Amino acid sequence: MNFDELFGNFPALTITGLEQGAIYALVALGYTLVYGVLRLINFAHSEVFMVGTFTALWTWEALGHNQNTPAPAFGPLIVAVLAGLAVAMVASASTAVVVELVAYRPLRRRNAPPLAFLITAIGASFVLSESFGIGTERAPFGMPDMIPQKTVFTLFGADVTNLQLLILGVTLIMMISLDQFVNRSRLGRGIRAVAQDADTAALMGVNKNRVILLVFILGGLMAGVAALLWDIRFGFTKFNVGFLIGLKAFSAAVLGGIGNLRGALLGGLLLGVVENYASGLFGGDWKDFTGFVLLIVLLMFRPTGLLGESLGRARA
Repeated sequence: MNFDELFGNFPALTITGLEQGAIYALVALGYTLVYGVLRLINFAHSEVFMVGTFTALWTWEALGHNQNTPAPAFGPLIVAVLAGLAVAMVASASTAVVVELVAYRPLRRRNAPPLAFLITAIGASFVLSESFGIGTERAPFGMPDMIPQKTVFTLFGADVTNLQLLILGVTLIMMISLDQFVNRSRLGRGIRAVAQDADTAALMGVNKNRVILLVFILGGLMAGVAALLWDIRFGFTKFNVGFLIGLKAFSAAVLGGIGNLRGALLGGLLLGVVENYASGLFGGDWKDFTGFVLLIVLLMFRPTGLLGESLGRARA
């Protein structure tokens, strides 16, 4: 164990952990929304994220930006980033909708058992992943250098970069917006009603299928935002890029209390920070191992997660 490495780089490990955890949190929102309403673990959500990474890349290439072009000037940069964000969000949301309509809705009509939903979710995940794997020959794709990383200020001796501020800022904005939408809007009340008691909500005039579709759309939109931030920060994508991110995002949702929007944010940030501390203490090879150990240990003592409040009871 290298305590000197951990304590010597504690501020830097914390900042980069929060940055990574913010991406986990955005993806985790999709898991927690679907589970909160359907009690379904949508394992295909990791591929919804993956689709967003590719469509953002293709959008930038269509605008003339690739690995061999210099970073664009401010005006073209804003256009490219906003275009990539819009396309990634639409593509991820559309993919989530297709998964719901094609894979899950027919099962609900037939009152299929929970195991059928779980197997279908895993199957849908593999179908999406392998489709992109075949289409891209399983090769990794590098991203254009859209936003060069620069130090903005120093905090406790650690450099804080423009990309870190961007990722954390966008994550907080999206989290607050989603939380307010679910807890304040008329559509959000419908989501909470179906999450609490779907049959009673239907008797009160709530269209369950529309609410479920909305939940998948919202989760897909969050995954699209996470995909764009991933592209900008880490600079590559691959057909299976969503696999490990999806597992960690699901772990983050469970850590915070699956079915709880604020828990997804807390769980994602906590997981990212703990992973980084572990890499500083034990080495990079232990990063993923420690994150999942944290999940197991926490669930042994608090099975409902840190916050443990269901979506149906969530209030602002």
